Amino acid sequence: MPLPLALIGRKAQMRPHTHSTGQGDSTMNFTHPFLDPDGDKLREECGIFGVIGTRDAAAMTALGLHALQHRGQEAVGIVSLDGRDFYSHRGIGHVAQVFSDDKVLEGLPGTIASGHVRYSTTGGSGLRNIQPLFADLAAGGFSIAHNGNISNAMHLKKELVSKGSIFQSTSDTEVIIHLIATSRFPKLLDRFVDALRMVEGAYSLICVTPKRMVACRDPLGIRPLVMGRIGDAVVFASETVALDVVGAEFVREVEPGEIVEVRTDGRISSHRPFGEPAPRPCIFEHVYFSRPDSQMGGRSVYDVRKRIGVELAKEAPAEADLVIPVPDSGVPAAIGYAQQSGIPFELGIIRSHYVGRTFIQPSDGARHADVKRKHNANRAIIEGKRVVLIDDSIVRGTTSMKIVQMMRDAGAAEVHMRIASPPTGHSCFYGVDTPERSKLLAAQMDVPGMAEFIQADSLAFVSIDGLYRAVGETGRNAACPTHCDACFSGEYPTSLTDLADREGDSGQLSLPVGKVA
Repeated sequence: MPLPLALIGRKAQMRPHTHSTGQGDSTMNFTHPFLDPDGDKLREECGIFGVIGTRDAAAMTALGLHALQHRGQEAVGIVSLDGRDFYSHRGIGHVAQVFSDDKVLEGLPGTIASGHVRYSTTGGSGLRNIQPLFADLAAGGFSIAHNGNISNAMHLKKELVSKGSIFQSTSDTEVIIHLIATSRFPKLLDRFVDALRMVEGAYSLICVTPKRMVACRDPLGIRPLVMGRIGDAVVFASETVALDVVGAEFVREVEPGEIVEVRTDGRISSHRPFGEPAPRPCIFEHVYFSRPDSQMGGRSVYDVRKRIGVELAKEAPAEADLVIPVPDSGVPAAIGYAQQSGIPFELGIIRSHYVGRTFIQPSDGARHADVKRKHNANRAIIEGKRVVLIDDSIVRGTTSMKIVQMMRDAGAAEVHMRIASPPTGHSCFYGVDTPERSKLLAAQMDVPGMAEFIQADSLAFVSIDGLYRAVGETGRNAACPTHCDACFSGEYPTSLTDLADREGDSGQLSLPVGKVA
């Protein structure tokens, strides 16, 4: 029997409004040093925000999502609830573009709202995949915003479709909605838990029903989620920086495997249906994904990144005259490297903040010209100098090659590259957009080969033990790691059912849910 599911919903219960600013803004990347037409940077899939118990909940959600823009720059959506009806607005582009009109926010009334910024890794782009998703279930309206990736979504989707389910998106998040709808438990919270028991992978979720907001993390806590307060209102967000921006006080992290239920009458309850497994939060949040002014795992992200630079300087010193960060992500690690090594820190690459929509380029030459427009070498301090370049990671290596060449063109005598993470040799299946393994430079070459490829005089990465020391550990406990580091180690903390199915039977791809390989 098909599910009673409608992602658009009945007009009386869900009032959708979609908006598109055009595909141009969906690829703008103001966090990373280059336009990155080749996908040479790891990108988080999304950020989520929710608030319950305040007037103008949608406006607060838009402000919170703006603080999380770095986590997803392709599309944004907000769903609100006025106590009876759900309302939505979603569009392609940045928060400031999609929610630039006051009339848009006026069309999202209510004291409850949740929102989502997206960079598609699973399901592809397009309006139908923009979250939060909405379903008109038998128990009433239900919206869900998801950060992460369901690693058995394809397998579950095939089973659901064989039983009559009809999917209206290609997002793995919709699988959760169908599992809730088909659960035989009478209460919605029990259905929710029942659905999550069948799910593998990583997820932080913010869900809204007519009577409550529900926030939860996967049992390993791979993806982040924090809880805050502003007056009588309760706020949930992917990072603490969103709490800061809306004026909320940080209360605590939502614990791995925890479900926090906030009712419209203010009652808060916590449920732990999955026991207490050893948590494995994503260590790359510290390296790159989170904003440096966020707190993660009780530690300042900025401080951890400086410590990574300190470890890198200890492990991979260089005889050089200047330490230069690749803006903006390499700055904290470069400061730490400079402080530890005693080599002066300088801004050797100056970034323009005023480059418009230039992602559509007629030729490779034009794309390279765009790199020059976005970033320019500070020749006056570089010429004749031996420089140490600090960046967060190397993915395909094409961006690093351009940066090294930029230094040489500016007259650098030597260019030494230092990377504030171990070599990224494995794909992520937990909500991070990584190329297939065959396109990861570290999976194809050793470090000397990578140095030759990017044309650097030397190349070194922080060790995985050094990375763990930076987050406060004595090193990596191989028997029981405290973080998910699969992109470095290849040790995945959960089953990867869809991957196994794809490798064993190419026919599984007839129901495409994920593109992460």
